[in-house]
Formats: sequence, structure tokens, C-alpha cells
Amino acid sequence: MRFPYWRSFVFVWVIIWPLLWVFQAWSSVLGPDPGKVLVDRLGLGTLILLLITLCMTPLQKMTGWAGWVAVRRQIGLWCFAYVILHLLAYLAFVLGFDWSQLGVELRKRPYIIVGSLGFLLLFVLAVTSNRYSQRRLGARWKKLHRLIYVVLGLGLLHMLWIVRADLKEWAVYAAIGAVLMVVRIPVVMRRIPRLYKKKTVSAS
Repeated sequence: MRFPYWRSFVFVWVIIWPLLWVFQAWSSVLGPDPGKVLVDRLGLGTLILLLITLCMTPLQKMTGWAGWVAVRRQIGLWCFAYVILHLLAYLAFVLGFDWSQLGVELRKRPYIIVGSLGFLLLFVLAVTSNRYSQRRLGARWKKLHRLIYVVLGLGLLHMLWIVRADLKEWAVYAAIGAVLMVVRIPVVMRRIPRLYKKKTVSAS
């Protein structure tokens, strides 16, 4: 396995946050509604990990270091783990596992439908993030995994619907997402290494 220490660092860095948030909730330092705070933090953590996953290829292009791409799948799977925890926290702390309330919530809060669509697409990407699926799907695998940008759009819309009163933080994540989408355009992607080389030459 390449980059074992780097992979271990990423593992510890990603897993420590949910453990910290659960400890804070248990210690009653998350305010009067710790369950709601936990749901929100896990949802935001999912979005951040999704953006970090999309950063890996551009960073590899810019720096030439293969370690970025080596942890891309790992971070992507952690993103899916976070969204599962987000969903479980919502079912536990918001619904109280009262399934009869789910229909009411869907009517009152349509952003839940948007989030559910994002979850289903992320589930498809997670279960096909392996070499077996790559071999079976062939060229279709890359096309399928471009759905990650649809997931990003749904995630941003889901967040926008929730934080309509304060758009500053949302705008930051939306701007990062927009830049990452532009960077993935083939013409722009091809120019990334050239820009890096020019900087290297000028520095010398």
C-alpha cells in the first residue's frame, strides 16, 4: 500500500470529528438542542468532505504528488459514512424514529427530498468505488462517477434551503464548488500543469 502514513493521518483526521461531536453532545456543551447541532455538523461535514474529494485531482495536477489521488477514494467513502451518520442522527434526534412523522416532514421541509436524492446517488457511487465495478462497467464507470457533481449540486441546494437567513457560509462552499466544476472542464484541466510549470521556471 502506497503512502501508509499519509493514509493513516487522513483516517485519524476524518474519524476524530464525529467522535468529538458525540462527546460534546454527551457533555452538554452543544447548547439546549445537541441532537440538532449534531445533525447539522454531520451534514456540513459531508459537504466539506465532498469538496475535499473533488480537490484531490486538481491538487495532483498542480503539485505532481500522487498522494492526493491515493486518498481520494478513502475520503469519498468517508463522505458517504458521514452522510449515513447525518441520516441516522436526523432519524434519532429529529424524528425520534417515529416513521409516521416522516411524511409530515417531507411535506413541510422539501429540502429533505433533495437531501435524500443526494444520499441515493452517493450510495451508488460508494458501492461502485472498487476495482471490480471499474472492470465490470468499463468506460461507463467514469461517466457514472461524474454524478458526484450532481451530488454536490444537490448538497448545496439542500444546505441553501436550510440556511436561507444567513447565506455567507453557504456562499463560500458554493464558490469553492463552482471553482472545482470549472477546473474539471477539459480545456481548463489541461492548463493546470502548464501554469504550475511556468511558476516553477520563473522562480528559478
